[in-house]
Amino acid sequence: MIAFFLLVILIGAAIGYVFFNSSLAGILMAAVIGIFYMFSMLSRSTDIVMGMNNAVEVKQESDFPELWHIIEDMALVGKVPMPRVFTIDDESPNAFATGRDPEHSAVAVTQGLLTRLNREELEGVIAHEVSHIRNYDIRLQTTALALVSVISILVNIGYNSFWWGGGRKRDNESNGGWLILVLSIVVLIVGPLAASLAQMALSRNREFLADASGVELTRNPQGLISALEKISNSEPLKSADPSSSSLYISNPFKDSSWTHLFDTHPSTEERIKRLKKM
Repeated sequence: MIAFFLLVILIGAAIGYVFFNSSLAGILMAAVIGIFYMFSMLSRSTDIVMGMNNAVEVKQESDFPELWHIIEDMALVGKVPMPRVFTIDDESPNAFATGRDPEHSAVAVTQGLLTRLNREELEGVIAHEVSHIRNYDIRLQTTALALVSVISILVNIGYNSFWWGGGRKRDNESNGGWLILVLSIVVLIVGPLAASLAQMALSRNREFLADASGVELTRNPQGLISALEKISNSEPLKSADPSSSSLYISNPFKDSSWTHLFDTHPSTEERIKRLKKM
């Protein structure tokens, strides 16, 4: 996360140097945009993320009694407030949690998760998501999502400035100045990629923790193991938003990179291997 914040500052400095002749001005601009966007995301993160993924809130227990009771039970065991409950009209089984803290959290599950998983498997998935809430992963991931968005905004500002004729006056640019200029442009080009890699690495690490914490709540690793096997062998989600794919318990798009640097989740095989040792 420190590296994430430094990346925002670095991109701001690069924009300021290249387009406004002042690195400090770029850093201040990045700070203002970052603070505003992060405040907006954290204050309304649940509604924003649920809207991005076409989730509908379950207002009363009678609509989905089994789901409601399992979430209520896992929240009680995890000693966190009862989160808001949402469903997504998609036949692919998956789920995620979001919010800024346990007091303002929410859990969303797809219709496919409810129809394809038995109670034991559903408990494993919900325990995993409640663990994300208990471990404050939801705040961490929301912050990462906001920082990725801020970096995208900053780079777009830089590109638009270049398109509309912005940039340094380079008539008397020294050799050292040209080197800094080239490095600044490189930062603008690779910045969004570096931000995405950081977000994905963060997501992969926290998934392992949520798996372990979820088993701590249910005392039954087999439920989550069986659920992960079913989820990994299902079709991709149609309703998932790409920018929030790292929030799901398993990659909703089912794609994977051979380098694993671009994977939003650790491999199902590795997760199951660790769970079997518990």
